[in-house]
Amino acid sequence: MSKVRPVSGGGRAVEVEPERLDGWFSRFAARHGGVLRTSVSASSFVVTAVDGASAAVASAFGDFTPAGDFEGLVLEPLLSQALASRRIGLVLVRLGGHSIGVAVDGSVVTSTTDSRQVHGRNKAGGWSQQRFARRREGQARVALAAAADDVARVLLPVLGSLDAVVLGGDRQALDVLRADRRLAPVFALASPRVLDVPEPRRAVLDEAARRARAVEIVVRD
Repeated sequence: MSKVRPVSGGGRAVEVEPERLDGWFSRFAARHGGVLRTSVSASSFVVTAVDGASAAVASAFGDFTPAGDFEGLVLEPLLSQALASRRIGLVLVRLGGHSIGVAVDGSVVTSTTDSRQVHGRNKAGGWSQQRFARRREGQARVALAAAADDVARVLLPVLGSLDAVVLGGDRQALDVLRADRRLAPVFALASPRVLDVPEPRRAVLDEAARRARAVEIVVRD
């Protein structure tokens, strides 16, 4: 089942596996009275239906080719990119754990997963709350330092072989890792999309590897 989320400005983003794109766009055309045109630039692929609805994809792996404005539905620029073999780095981080890996065509080939205890927030007041907050901050620092070390160990040696890096988890935790100078080359390869994932575990990493191949289509009716 495709994952769907609302997007700012109206509409929804749908994750579609590359092998299902042809069928998905055929159904989109049928629902909206046919396709008027397909507009392709280096960074975007937009299908506009007869009734004004649109389905847009931002490039995640290089440029779409050929670029141009085409009459009707022309999927070749999207399919040639989406179906290509990819080697992708995965960085999933939440405050209490992380899972880092390399996936080839949706299958994890190298990985490491770790979890660290980080207590939740304390609602009590006074000195007790302050001590608890300091303890929690210390636990968070240790957990994120371990995550940064694992990203460096797993991804930096193979960075030159990766087509992209896909991130997932908590954006604030990812921002802490982004500030680590060692990891600047990793984040330079990161796709804009951040996967919404639960507490990172190996099974979560496996699902993220499959989702990293998926094409995110922004639909506006």
